[in-house]
Amino acid sequence: MIEKNKWAWAWVPVLYFTQGLPYVMVVTVSVIMYKKLGVSNADIGLYTSWLYLPWVIKPLWSPFLDLIGTKRNWFLLMQLIIALSFLGVGLFLPTNLFFVTTLACFWMAAFASATNDIAADGYYMIGLTQEKQSFFVGVRSTFYKLSTVTGQGLLVILAGFLENHYGDNTKAWSITMIVAAFLMFILTLSNFFVTPKYESSAAIALEKPKGFFEVFKTFFTKPNMGMALAFVLFFRLGESQLVKMASPFLLDSKEVGGLGYSTAEVGTIYGTIGVIMLTIGGILGGVLISRDGLKKWLLPMVLSLNIPNAFYAFLAITKTSSLTAVVTTVVLEQFGYGFAIAGFMVYLIYIAEGLSKTSHYAIATGFMALGMMLPGLISGYIQEWLGYDGFFIWVVFAAIPSLILLKFIKYPPDYGKKGADSDA
Repeated sequence: MIEKNKWAWAWVPVLYFTQGLPYVMVVTVSVIMYKKLGVSNADIGLYTSWLYLPWVIKPLWSPFLDLIGTKRNWFLLMQLIIALSFLGVGLFLPTNLFFVTTLACFWMAAFASATNDIAADGYYMIGLTQEKQSFFVGVRSTFYKLSTVTGQGLLVILAGFLENHYGDNTKAWSITMIVAAFLMFILTLSNFFVTPKYESSAAIALEKPKGFFEVFKTFFTKPNMGMALAFVLFFRLGESQLVKMASPFLLDSKEVGGLGYSTAEVGTIYGTIGVIMLTIGGILGGVLISRDGLKKWLLPMVLSLNIPNAFYAFLAITKTSSLTAVVTTVVLEQFGYGFAIAGFMVYLIYIAEGLSKTSHYAIATGFMALGMMLPGLISGYIQEWLGYDGFFIWVVFAAIPSLILLKFIKYPPDYGKKGADSDA
């Protein structure tokens, strides 16, 4: 078996850049694309939120990745399928049935991406020693976020440029998705060459779960798990709706309550400035938890996730389209999200502690995705019913359940603190 940690500086960045790109394309860029192609907010909210489903139910097939084949083969196959799916979106966009056919391609990409996540995370744990796993957490997070800049930023900016160049949104987005497919092909090829073949039959055997149903039983019978999962589901109740309607709000004309920004402007604001602030917030959150433990910072993190939503309500109520006001709002929102998600992910790691930790973490992140999907399904309908001003006011009040549940969840106060015993 090849020595662990070999070539880690080469394969960890590429593997996690490849993990992040399809997620942001399916979950975020699809919203912008459909908005620019004339799809209603209700349909955008409903159908693109269903695309979260593979990340919700991925624990159902995660044990099979341990039982069949190697994780390296799994993520290479899934990355190839993602590339073909994006190519399908690009080719089907100029057709009359573009909405149905491109959604089918995004569905294929979503299932492949969720499976790629399981395989890549499993490979990460096999290919690195425990010490190096901790060391490279920041590296993998940084390159995951850089893929967000590429998808939500550079590719959206490209689409905006092509919209202006051709005067044809369909052609612009068709070319953009073909470019995304080509990028995925290049990344898949890169992973093929830079990821060592760490996995031997012995390594695979050690990773196998004891039993398919035993994995789920041991997770759901943990103490206080009901309250923990309620917190996981409600933690992002407001943000899960805001993320679906924030881009349509900026793109819609002022006549219907939007701010009238262009595609390129939205791509620049969210995909560059926004992601930079998200990265800073995430790094700061991780540093503070490492220094002080989770208990001290979880409440401030919940507040940082939700307070910026009030700024969107202010923009909608006052119809302020000032670039300074919009950028400030996005900066606060993205920083707050990055800061909060650091604490949230540490909490998910805590509830996954014990036997079958890898599968339990997949279950925990599945519930996290469910907490994003369900509110997102109805976000477009709520927005059309209440208008943008009423919608963002509702999003502000959606913070209340997580603040209440925060008082009832249990975890060691020093959990996550450097040098603390994780089993305390």
